[in-house]
Amino acid sequence: MRRHILIASSIILLLLAGFGYWFTRPDRARLSVADVSGARPQITTPRPETWPTIGVAQAVGWANGAAPTPAPGLKVQAFARGLTHPRWLLPLANGDVLVAESNSPPRNVGGVTGLVMGYLFKRAGAAVPSPNRITLLRDANGDGIAETRTVLIAGLNSPQGMALVGNTLYIANTDALVRVPFTPGQTRITATPEVVVRYPGGGNHWARTVLADPRAGTLYVAVGSSSNIAENGLDAERNRACLLEVDPRAKTFRVYAGGLRNPQGLAFEPRSGRLWVTVNERDMLGSDLAPDYMSAVELGDFFGWPYTYWGGYVDKRVQPQRPDLQQYSKRPDYALGPHTASLGLAFTQGAKLGARFANGALIGQHGSWNRQPVSGYKVVYVPFGPNGFPQAGARPVDVLTGFLDAQGRAQGRPVGVSIDRAGALLVADDVGDTIWRVAAR
Repeated sequence: MRRHILIASSIILLLLAGFGYWFTRPDRARLSVADVSGARPQITTPRPETWPTIGVAQAVGWANGAAPTPAPGLKVQAFARGLTHPRWLLPLANGDVLVAESNSPPRNVGGVTGLVMGYLFKRAGAAVPSPNRITLLRDANGDGIAETRTVLIAGLNSPQGMALVGNTLYIANTDALVRVPFTPGQTRITATPEVVVRYPGGGNHWARTVLADPRAGTLYVAVGSSSNIAENGLDAERNRACLLEVDPRAKTFRVYAGGLRNPQGLAFEPRSGRLWVTVNERDMLGSDLAPDYMSAVELGDFFGWPYTYWGGYVDKRVQPQRPDLQQYSKRPDYALGPHTASLGLAFTQGAKLGARFANGALIGQHGSWNRQPVSGYKVVYVPFGPNGFPQAGARPVDVLTGFLDAQGRAQGRPVGVSIDRAGALLVADDVGDTIWRVAAR
């Protein structure tokens, strides 16, 4: 019986794929990724899709010790292999590295949508059950390879972001910010996590990140939308598509900034101290729209979602319209290309990657599913100027590529990026189940 169900499901998917191709025809990009990048990207006329353009790279993993390709002047090696869906990183001052091994919580999506979603997740390497743990990696001899691996804490709920404040470790589960006592050097946490605040979990965008502000004693939590363009109603998006500012003492939060469809990477720009965020924009407006982006964020900022994108371009699919909000939609500071799924964010202060990468931001681009040809699947660098913003006219520079093989299959997909104690770049690869370490030659 199970075999018959699987065969029937496969036939349905093939029929659906055929319908999508022959009756709606996949939308192909007319611009390069570079054209839709930078401070002044090209914003073309939208091409709304009834059936989504599907172009996700099939996940195959790394074979026979293969590795991604670093930029000239850099070298790469595996810091740790054989992990299970590693998503996010937190290097500690003592040299240890914490890794969130995580995936989406179970999704209760039935019918045709559920079949298609399951197919896409399996193809993209995202169908594995969530390990729900944080693992500690230790490189005691300093050779760039972690020889010790221990489960620091398990039994979490789709965790991703982590922040260490004193001897307290904050963990961003999909539905709550929790904390546990932790002293660097420990290899096991036995304490029960304490809930600091609860927020909406799951949905299309389940992954939460957290960043501590030691100056204010607060924390920022990025919470993505539950849908593409609020098609399930705005009630389902309450306290979502936003950054939350959390007071850990009072166990309260407020919305710090809104209209951010799926905010992910959080970091302070070192020269100015400004808060920056990476954001994944909406799907099904064509392969050239809308650009994912990174931007400085201040209290009260509104970036337009779901009504507008890129500072005021109206998404006519969203009903009812809100023209009264259009003038208040902040234009992001820097576009990162269409559908690149730009997630991880780290500034290069303290990095030792050479003069070329001395002052700027590193971004992990997980890779597209709604674009032909695919975009992302790499780590890029955006050079910044002395004013704490990207250099005028700068385009993203490739730092780590080769995640796609010669057949266009995904050997890996980069997510979180961080700088370790020695100044090397660490990259979490959730399809390749590897942490990559990039250093200067």
